Amino acid sequence: MEDTFVRSGDTAAVPSSGTDARTRRRLVSASLAGSIGDGIYVPLTMLFLHSLTGLSLTSIGAGLTVAGLCALAFMPATGVLIDRFGGRRVLIGVLALRAIGFAAYPFAHTYPAFLTVALVVAVGMWASSPSQHALIGDLARGVERDRLLAWDRSLRNAGMGCGSLAAAGMLAWNGTTGFVVAAEALAAVFALSALLVARIPHVRGPAQRPTTRGGYRQVLADRPYLLVTTANFLVAFGYTTQAMALPVFLTRDIALPDALAGTVFAVNTALVALLGVPATRLTLRARRTRAAALGAVVFALSFAAFAALPHFVGGANALVAVLAVAVLYTAGELVHSAPSQSLSVQAAPDHLRGRYLSVYQLSWSVCRTVAPLLLGFLLDAGPWQLWTVLALLVLTGAAVLLCAERSLPAHAVGVGVGLGVGLGTGTGTGSGRGPGPGPGPATTVHRGGADQSPAAGATGRDAHRSTSYTGTAGR
Repeated sequence: MEDTFVRSGDTAAVPSSGTDARTRRRLVSASLAGSIGDGIYVPLTMLFLHSLTGLSLTSIGAGLTVAGLCALAFMPATGVLIDRFGGRRVLIGVLALRAIGFAAYPFAHTYPAFLTVALVVAVGMWASSPSQHALIGDLARGVERDRLLAWDRSLRNAGMGCGSLAAAGMLAWNGTTGFVVAAEALAAVFALSALLVARIPHVRGPAQRPTTRGGYRQVLADRPYLLVTTANFLVAFGYTTQAMALPVFLTRDIALPDALAGTVFAVNTALVALLGVPATRLTLRARRTRAAALGAVVFALSFAAFAALPHFVGGANALVAVLAVAVLYTAGELVHSAPSQSLSVQAAPDHLRGRYLSVYQLSWSVCRTVAPLLLGFLLDAGPWQLWTVLALLVLTGAAVLLCAERSLPAHAVGVGVGLGVGLGTGTGTGSGRGPGPGPGPATTVHRGGADQSPAAGATGRDAHRSTSYTGTAGR
């Protein structure tokens, strides 16, 4: 295993230009392998576990819910571990946990054994995202960080699609053989993903060793970041709708055949995989908060269109109209996902990035936990109520993002900051609330893009949220 440590006097803890290409390849390969595993598991969860354990579907559903809720309690500890050991080491650990869990599922024939394995898998699943994003935050700065996040999103969608196809093939096996093969395949792909991450050079130097001053008290006192997290919680209902509520709506209210309802998911997955990186390049031209808010507004427009479909389409034209609205929905996802995810990473201080991202991950985790109850209630209430409430939720999220913009640091919002920094040539020193600038001339960028030094009048919170960059990278 190769480690690259940075001396405390160096300006940036990033791989040298000779290793950054390999680092990127290993990172995206690990993401692809892990997402293939998710693609195999997510569509088959209930069938997979029912076949392997022999338990009733009710028992499995209750066990997964309990395991998911218990796994949420581990998120604060995940943040502490990331800040202590770095995103890379924690990501290796959680991927190994998932590999061990799936390897153990075929032997979980009793309910206590099933609950134990389900908890291990759930902890690994919830902890994967903050540790992965913390690793990307350690590896890159500025626009290069945005690019890596974009590639991560696109490859995860592509991997999910490939995994779903693989899962369909495994279902063709007779009896439980296909599910045993799926369990072995899941263990293998997550083990492979862990090995690929282990081959990424270590990038946290002594100067970046976390000081736990403040800890979660600092996170909970950071009102702008909590607003960003709250906004994401509200908009996240727009994402969960696709898997939980949309299939029921399309088959019940639009009268699409069951087989065609999955076409919407396939179109969405393909478009996000193909257009994720180009969409990120476009959204980089705007403030992250405003681009994410625009994506939420597009979500709301697609929900209004879905609500209108039962009144205006039917028969042979229904599928064409549904796919057109699905494209609009996907446009909202493409516009929102890149800047919102980048905002969560860029606004987190280096020394507490793990804690910040673990808190942000709760916006997804809690949403996915409560969404089945809320969406089930709204589906029973009727299509008009479903789409109206969802539109109000995402529009409220957009408003919260715009309210948070004025209090967020300039480098997080994306205004007046050099975004041409790459892994091969970057000289950025990190986020504004992390370690100070290294040797060489530094320019401090404040809200509004004006260049000034903290010593020249920026005091208190503004100075605390300033960002120092060296070099001449321009937007």
